[in-house]
Amino acid sequence: MTVPQEQFDDLLSRTALAALFYYPEIAIDDDEYDLQRDIAYCLEPIDGLPPEDLERLRTVVGRVITNPSAHRSELLALVIELAPPPRE
Repeated sequence: MTVPQEQFDDLLSRTALAALFYYPEIAIDDDEYDLQRDIAYCLEPIDGLPPEDLERLRTVVGRVITNPSAHRSELLALVIELAPPPRE
């Protein structure tokens, strides 16, 4: 099953938002913060990927949230790999 591009666009938007509000001390300052919950929120729009691809996305999304400058190109490359080709 192919995941529509719109779902990947939503994933990217959610990841950018989660990264915007993340700061390294959040785990210390906020006892209720859970990175896994942010990752799950970002992955909500994605439906129909094989488990191994979903796990790859989960790992990269977590990296992007905690360090967007270092990992955003990795996420974009993975989305390009997994997304359907553009329609002509």
